[in-house]
Amino acid sequence: MKYRSLSSPLKWALASLLVVIAFYVLREHWGHALGLLPYLLLFACPLMHLFHGHGGHGKRPDADKQTGHDHQ
Repeated sequence: MKYRSLSSPLKWALASLLVVIAFYVLREHWGHALGLLPYLLLFACPLMHLFHGHGGHGKRPDADKQTGHDHQ
C-alpha cells in the first residue's frame, strides 16, 4: 500500500488548527498547565538524555587523535 504525503497547504492548515486548539485549551486551563510544569521539566530530563546525540562522547579509538584531547 502506497501512502501519499500531505500537501503543503494542508500541513499548514492542520498546524494552524493545532495551534489555535492549544491556545484555547491552555487559556481555559492555565492553572492546571502551570501545575504540571515541574513534572514536565523532570520528564524532559530523561527524554533529553535518551534522545541526545551520543556522538560527542569520544568512544571511537581515533577520537582523541581528531580532537587533540588526552583522556589519561
